[in-house]
Amino acid sequence: MKIEGSYTFQAPREKVWTALLDPQIIAQCVPGCEGLKEVGPDQYEATMKIGIASVQGAYKGKIRIKDKRAPEHYVLSGEGTGGPGFMQGDVAIDLTEENGKTILKYSAEPKIGGLIAGLGQRMLGGVAKMMVEQFFKKVESLV
Repeated sequence: MKIEGSYTFQAPREKVWTALLDPQIIAQCVPGCEGLKEVGPDQYEATMKIGIASVQGAYKGKIRIKDKRAPEHYVLSGEGTGGPGFMQGDVAIDLTEENGKTILKYSAEPKIGGLIAGLGQRMLGGVAKMMVEQFFKKVESLV
C-alpha cells in the first residue's frame, strides 16, 4: 500500500520545519497518541490507541528521524506492535516554500500485519489519509 499526498501550510517553511520536529507538538497532533518520550537524539518511544472499524487496540512503538536536510527534507521511520497487529515503515517529508506558504509532500509505503491487515488495503489507505490530514491540520493550528 502506498500513501502519498500534500498539504499547504499558511506559514513560512522554517516555522513549519521547527514545528514538525518538535516532540511536544508531534505528541499533541498524532491521532491517538498517548505519549511520546525522547530516548536519544531524534529517537522516540510512543504509545498510541488506534481504532479502525471494529479493530481497536493499543500500540507501543519507536520513531526515528533520519536523513535530515534542514529545512527541506527528512524521513520519519517508525514501527509499532500491539494486540491488533504491527505497523512499520518510513515517511519521506519534503518542504518547499512559495509566496510565504509551505507546501509539504509526503510519501510512505507502510507494512501492516496481523488482525488490522485483514481490513483491506482500500479501507486502511482511506483511514491513513484521514489521519494524516488530521495531523497536518492540528500542526497548522499550532504553528
